[in-house]
Amino acid sequence: MTDSPQSKKLQPGKLVAATHNQGKVRELRDLLVPLGFEPISAGDLDLPEPEETGSTFEANAELKALAAAKASGFPALADDSGLAVDALNGAPGIYSARWAGESKDFTVAMEKVNQALEDEKAADRSARFVCALCVAWPDGETVTYRGEVEGELVWPPRGNQGFGYDPIFVATGESITFGEMEPERKHAMSHRANAFKLLTEALL
Repeated sequence: MTDSPQSKKLQPGKLVAATHNQGKVRELRDLLVPLGFEPISAGDLDLPEPEETGSTFEANAELKALAAAKASGFPALADDSGLAVDALNGAPGIYSARWAGESKDFTVAMEKVNQALEDEKAADRSARFVCALCVAWPDGETVTYRGEVEGELVWPPRGNQGFGYDPIFVATGESITFGEMEPERKHAMSHRANAFKLLTEALL
């Protein structure tokens, strides 16, 4: 999906990965480097993290991408992603990182999700990872793409690959969690990879 008609193309070269999350930086680098980009993270540039005041993944991705592009003078790619659990009415959703608290401890976040499902006595553990990727140029032009991957939640967490909620998420058709999966395999099917495929088809 895209917000608006896109006229610009992305030229290989420097591109700011507008995130301070090292897990996301690694995944974006894995996707970008083979295409000829030199990703620099917002953290490496000491760019401040803008407050995520949007009410959707798309709005927050655009807010972060624009801030990084305008501050750096380079095109920027921002990701806003999270876990949406059906039995929790889509929570934690855009608040997925906030459920991990100030210390960004996703062990705590995963426990919160599991406890919320137990409190709801939810038999349905279906969920999806959602990713909105926004490219912004220093002149203020933006375009956004959305990817999703469906699955279900398991407990206890399994595996120490990936990051975030990966150890409790099993994608539809798989038997192991994203936390147990080799990065290359996860990248081939993840919400981020799905959004990235749409982005590259449109912009490259």
